[in-house]
Amino acid sequence: MTSPSPHDRSAKKMPGASDDDGEAEDPVEQMISRTGCADLHEALQDCMAEHQDWRACQSHVGAFKKCMRDYHKARQEHLSQGRRTGKTTST
Repeated sequence: MTSPSPHDRSAKKMPGASDDDGEAEDPVEQMISRTGCADLHEALQDCMAEHQDWRACQSHVGAFKKCMRDYHKARQEHLSQGRRTGKTTST
């Protein structure tokens, strides 16, 4: 028996999902969309669907990886700034 794809687009509706669009959004895709890298992720998925070989999609893999790295770096910097400015000095 084969396991289902982690990006199965026939996923069941999430609780609270709108019935208007007819599609439930994958939680992974929701997380990726918050990073600003969703277009690159979709392009990578399209390439993988077309070629069925990640080696043929290395430019897409690299672009998505860079986008995610930049997002995480900016997020860490933002969190670090919040910690520095949010701390008060004790007497």
